[in-house]
Amino acid sequence: MTGPLSPLALLDTDSLVSEEDRAMRDTVRAFVDDRLRPEIAGWYERGEVPVRDLALEFGKLGLLGMHLEGYGCAGTSATAYGLACLEMEAGDSGLRSIVSVQGSLAMYAIWKHGSPEQKEEWLPRMATGEAIGCFGLTEPDFGSNPGGMRTRAVRDAAPDGQGDWVLTGNKMWITNGSVADVAVIWARTDEGVRGFVVPTGTPGFTATEIRHKMSLRASVTAELALDGVRLPASAMLPEARGLSGPLSCLTEARFGIIFGALGAARDCLETTIAYAREREIFDRQLASYQLTQAKLADMAVELGKGMLLALHLGRLKDEGRLPAPAISVGKLNNTREALAIARECRTILGAAGITLEYPLMRHANNLESVLTYEGTSEVHQLVIGQALTGESAFR
Repeated sequence: MTGPLSPLALLDTDSLVSEEDRAMRDTVRAFVDDRLRPEIAGWYERGEVPVRDLALEFGKLGLLGMHLEGYGCAGTSATAYGLACLEMEAGDSGLRSIVSVQGSLAMYAIWKHGSPEQKEEWLPRMATGEAIGCFGLTEPDFGSNPGGMRTRAVRDAAPDGQGDWVLTGNKMWITNGSVADVAVIWARTDEGVRGFVVPTGTPGFTATEIRHKMSLRASVTAELALDGVRLPASAMLPEARGLSGPLSCLTEARFGIIFGALGAARDCLETTIAYAREREIFDRQLASYQLTQAKLADMAVELGKGMLLALHLGRLKDEGRLPAPAISVGKLNNTREALAIARECRTILGAAGITLEYPLMRHANNLESVLTYEGTSEVHQLVIGQALTGESAFR
C-alpha cells in the first residue's frame, strides 16, 4: 500500500508539461502560497484588494501579458500561461482575473489590433504593472449579445477628414474598471463596431465601483460611463473591424479560464482530502468511509479529465491550430466541473465548509461568476452545437 497521492498525480499530468513550463508554474505557485494565501480571506471578506500594489508584483514576476511577444512581455508558451492561471486561481478567481483582464483582454487588444504608437505607449508599462488596463465590451442590457451594444462613437468631422471621435454610452461588470489607467472601449460606429484606446483621465469618462458582490470579492468590478468622451482619430484600434475584434480577445481570455477553473477545483479537493484524513467521525477517519472515498474518487476523475483537456488545448494553441469551438469545449467543461467539485467538497466539510477558514465556499462563490462570464455555459453549448450541425441557434 502506497501513501496518499495528490489528485493530479493519479494521471501523472506533470509528465505532459515541459520542464520550462513546470518551472514557471512552480514559481507562480510559490508566489501564491507565500504572498497571496495569507491575505486572500481578509481581502475577500472586506471586498477590498490592493490591485495597484499587486499589479506591480505581478509585473515583476512576468505574469502580465506573459504569453505575448515584445514590449517587455515574457513571450512564454500558451501552456505556461495556462498553468500560471491555474496557480493564480488556486489562490482566488478574483486574483487570476486581474492577470487575465490585464494580459488577455486589455493588453492583447492593443497588441493584436493596435497601432505601433499605441503599442509603444501602453504595452511596456502594462507589462510591468505600472499602468492598469480594463476592457469595456459588456453593457447593462447586452452581455451575451454584444452585437446589440448601444455605446456609440461619432466622428466630429474636420476639414482633413481626421476629426475627433466622441464616445457616449455605458459599460457594465468591468474588471479593474475603477483602478484602470486605460480602457479598451468597444463602440458602434457608422462603419460597424470599432475599438478605442481611452485614457481613463479623459474628460467625460467615469468609473463607479460595484459593491455588495457575493462573488469575486477580491476583484475590482465597475460600471463605466462615457459622456461625450472626446478622443483623437489616433485612439481607434486600426486593425479591429466588427465584432471579430472583441471576440478574438474573449477567445484569448477564455483559454486562461480553462486552466484557471481547475486551480480552484484542485485547491478545493486537496483541502478536502487533508480535512477528511484528520477529521474523526464515529471514532474513524472521515477519509476511511466508502461514501467519502467515492466522492473524492469521482472528483479526482473529473479534475484529471479537465487537466488532460486543458493541456491538450494548450498544446494545440502552442502549435497554432486551436479552433475556436474547442475553446468553448474547454470553458464549458472545466468551469462546470470545477463548480461541481467545489460544491461537493463543501458537503464533506459540513458546517466548516462555509467559513473563510477553508477556501471551499469562497471558490464556489467565485466559480458561479466564472461559469457565466466571458460566455455563459449556454452560449458555449450553442457554439459547440453550431460546430456540430452547421446551424446557428443564437437567433
